[in-house]
Amino acid sequence: MNKPNHAALMDDVYRHQRYIYDLTRKYYLFGRDRLICELDLKPGERLIEVGCGTARNLIAIARRYPGARLYGLDASREMLKTAEQAIARAGLSGRIKLIQAYAETLSPALFGEEEPFDRAVFSYSLSMIPDWRQALKAANAALGPNGRIHVVDFGDLSGLGPLFAGLLRAWLRQFHVEPRVEILRGLESHVAANDHSGNDLRILFARYAFVFSCTRDGVLWIAD
Repeated sequence: MNKPNHAALMDDVYRHQRYIYDLTRKYYLFGRDRLICELDLKPGERLIEVGCGTARNLIAIARRYPGARLYGLDASREMLKTAEQAIARAGLSGRIKLIQAYAETLSPALFGEEEPFDRAVFSYSLSMIPDWRQALKAANAALGPNGRIHVVDFGDLSGLGPLFAGLLRAWLRQFHVEPRVEILRGLESHVAANDHSGNDLRILFARYAFVFSCTRDGVLWIAD
């Protein structure tokens, strides 16, 4: 699917869903708040959320880390409409900068910035990005030398049993979401074989989801 068609598809999916997105997703997008609590952002650090949607996470991050500088990117103009409204209501318009763009094209220059980011967050977005490998490469390239990538997303669902996992996959496909089984399984093998203190992988109940963070260049092996 080419990029213009993907943007139009996302707008079609979320044109109406954006009004109830946060209300409904809190029941099955687990691990997001755990990721936010563990960011430990320092004043002045710059964080980009790739696939920021309604800005639910960015607003929570802004409140928890008042000295951080925050940026959000999303392919859907419709979702960004809701994000802009939510940020304005929260009184955070001066702290969070949004742009419509594709994850694969991410760079500080998209936001008119020259300095690299300190953190890149993917919250249930890799399972929606067609070229998720290139998205990871772009995020990695946009980080400074001490930067970190943080991911929370669906796992391989294998602990749910074939019936429930199949039903969940069918439900997710309605929103063009596809759990990337190869990511979690690859991460498990990589972390087991490479005991790096900079990598951290946690698998949530029944392999439903995972939370992962790593230093810069820590995802290039899976993105190739």
